[in-house]
Amino acid sequence: MRTVHTDLPATRRLILRGAGAIALTGLGIMSFGIAPVFAAANDKYPDDAFKQKGAADAIKSLYGRTAEPSDKVKLDAPEIAENGAVVPISVTTTLADVTSIAFLASENPNALAAVYRIPPGTLPNVANRLKMAKTCDVIVIVEAGGKLYSATKEVKVTVGGCGG
Repeated sequence: MRTVHTDLPATRRLILRGAGAIALTGLGIMSFGIAPVFAAANDKYPDDAFKQKGAADAIKSLYGRTAEPSDKVKLDAPEIAENGAVVPISVTTTLADVTSIAFLASENPNALAAVYRIPPGTLPNVANRLKMAKTCDVIVIVEAGGKLYSATKEVKVTVGGCGG
């Protein structure tokens, strides 16, 4: 049993230990109390879409329909990627009511690379780094106003990323 002495001075170490305990308690409450509310508001994880081998199958699994090309979706990707392990890409759009953005690499072992849910009132600008197996089309799908729009760009990979 440990005895507590009230006549000990408050040292920096004791104050930091107490502050740390309070912070950890707060994090525990937040992770168990608030986080499930946010998780329940999000859509189900698209596990099946991430398992698809082809881009068309991944889009169909994710959205249930095809996308139409649009000049309002701007895909920024390098023409030549010197290292397929880190290919920088980004997308911006002037479309209204964007609800999701997805990145696909058509020749990767699994075509779907990333999906972002865009909350209302958020600017629909997303940047990422893809790992690409070889030269292929990078496709971005933007869901806006209940419709799907796409942009495509071929990226030539000189050093393989996915197993290359």
